[in-house]
Amino acid sequence: MNKLDTLSVLVHAPAKTGKTTLGTTAPLPICALDVEGGWKFIREAGYQTGIKLRRTVWNPMTGPPPRYDGTWDFCHVVITSWNELTQAYNYLARTELHDFRSIVLDSVTEAQRKLKANLRGTEDMTIRDWGQLLVLMDALIRNMRDLVLLPGTLQMVVFIAETEMKDGAWRPAMQGQIGRALPYWVDICGYLSTEKLVDANGQSTGKLKRLLIGEGILPTVIAGERVQGALPDIVDNPRLTEMLTAIYGDGSVPPPTQERKEPLT
Repeated sequence: MNKLDTLSVLVHAPAKTGKTTLGTTAPLPICALDVEGGWKFIREAGYQTGIKLRRTVWNPMTGPPPRYDGTWDFCHVVITSWNELTQAYNYLARTELHDFRSIVLDSVTEAQRKLKANLRGTEDMTIRDWGQLLVLMDALIRNMRDLVLLPGTLQMVVFIAETEMKDGAWRPAMQGQIGRALPYWVDICGYLSTEKLVDANGQSTGKLKRLLIGEGILPTVIAGERVQGALPDIVDNPRLTEMLTAIYGDGSVPPPTQERKEPLT
């Protein structure tokens, strides 16, 4: 693997659009930092593909992550506090301790709430508290993004975020200036939506997931990319592994288990 064949992705979208499901399509094995609890429902990769995902679990407060042995596809890390998240990062930064190809932080919006609770609990935040929150959150996101630059197996870091209408556009829902800066810190900032499909008689025939990544395509949506046109402005039925392959070529996404055609039994 060429260490240049890496990608950082931010996905924001309304609730229940499929952001977590999109995260399951990253290269395997995945470390799922589950701050919202949505990964407990994950059974397969992508949207009704039938490609089963096998789970293992990791508690970063009790030791390092499990080594990949081929018996699982994603490592489920339930994050209930800011301390658990920072401890997980400390292990992930030691690339000799793990074999993950992808890290998914789901979501950065909820992670910021965990940090706020860690700083003040239920008490009102002071100006100094807000400053500390922004510094710590900024550092975590940037440091996690930069993990793909370290020697090791990691190819992709995915940040999931809620979305909010602010200053006339849908943008990642983060408090402070991070909400404005975050889209610029990653290689791809995409907005996920669902489009209903109908036949000639107007009858529903299913749903189409669409990931808008082209800057300026919709003025009311914050999106953008720096992959030099390797992907279309709107990616239909997006799969993160396929996007990585489209950018770098077929040789960028081992191991073979990521591309298996038949469901696991």
